[in-house]
Amino acid sequence: MTPRVITLENASWKVGILPETGASVAFGQVWNGSAWIDVMRPTDPADYGSASKCASFIMLPWCNRIRSGILRAAGKQYQLRTSSDDNTARHGDVRNRLFKVVKESTHAVTCAFDSRDFPDINWPFAFTAQVRYLLDGPRFIWDLQLRNADKRPFPAGFGHHPYFVKTSTPPTLQIPCTQQFDLLNSLAHSAPHSVDPALNFVRPRPMGDRVYDDVLTGRVPGGQARISWDELDVILTLDADPVFAHWLLYAPEDQPFIALEPMTNVNDGFNLVDAGVEGSGVFILAPGEMRSGIFSMTVMLAD
Repeated sequence: MTPRVITLENASWKVGILPETGASVAFGQVWNGSAWIDVMRPTDPADYGSASKCASFIMLPWCNRIRSGILRAAGKQYQLRTSSDDNTARHGDVRNRLFKVVKESTHAVTCAFDSRDFPDINWPFAFTAQVRYLLDGPRFIWDLQLRNADKRPFPAGFGHHPYFVKTSTPPTLQIPCTQQFDLLNSLAHSAPHSVDPALNFVRPRPMGDRVYDDVLTGRVPGGQARISWDELDVILTLDADPVFAHWLLYAPEDQPFIALEPMTNVNDGFNLVDAGVEGSGVFILAPGEMRSGIFSMTVMLAD
C-alpha cells in the first residue's frame, strides 16, 4: 500500500509530507506565476515508502555517519547496526519509521515520534521527536525537536537531508561558511580548517559540474545560504538556526540533483568528541532535556 501523503499548499508552495516514512518530504514545488515547478527532487510515488529516494528526510538522533557504528557515551561503548556498504551507522534511525500526525491543516502539519514504540530502534537511549512543517507566505518552515526520554544523559544530533534539482546549467550557490572539515571515506577525522578556494561559497558563484561531498562550518553570523537557478528563474534562501553548525554539500557525478544539508553534528562527530576534537557539533541531552532547531526555505522569483 502506498504511504499516505499530506499535501500543504499556499500561493507560493505545494509540498507533500509522508508521516509513515519518517515524516519525509515527498516533493517541494513553487509557483512561478503560471505553473508549479519542482525545486526539490521529486519522489516517484512508487518510492514513497523509501526515505532515501524522497525529496528530504530527517536525520535523528545523529547526523550522517558513525564510524563502525561504535557509540561511546558516559564511559560505555555501544554497537549500533551498520550499513553493509561502508560499515557505518548512517543518518539516524527515524527516516523510515512511522510518525504520528498530531495536528494537520491546509498550511501546516505536526508529526511526533517515540522511540519506545519500536523495540528494534537502533539507539540505546529512549527519545522522542517532533517535526512541524509550515507554509507561511513564501517561506517553507521546518521545526524539529529532539527530547531525551531516558533516565540517562546521551550525546545526540539531528539534521535534514534535502535534495534539490540540478538543471542542465548547474545552480549558483552561496554558503556562508569560512571553514571546512577534511573527510576520508565521508568521515571527518580532524578539526576544521580555513575553507579551500574550491569550496569557498561565501560569495555566490556557480557550482559547476564538480563532484562534492564536503562539510562546511564556521558559519558567518546571520549569513544565509542561497540556491539560484537561471533556468528556473528561482532563488531559494535557506535559513538555519545556529544549532545547525554545519552544511553538507553533496553533488554526485552525473546525477540530476544536489543536496545541501543543515546538520548539528559533522560526520562521525561522536568519535571526534571522544578524541578531544572541538567543533563537532555533538550536544549532550540530560534526562528530560529538549533541543530544537528551525530550518526554512524562502522562495523568490528572479527578475
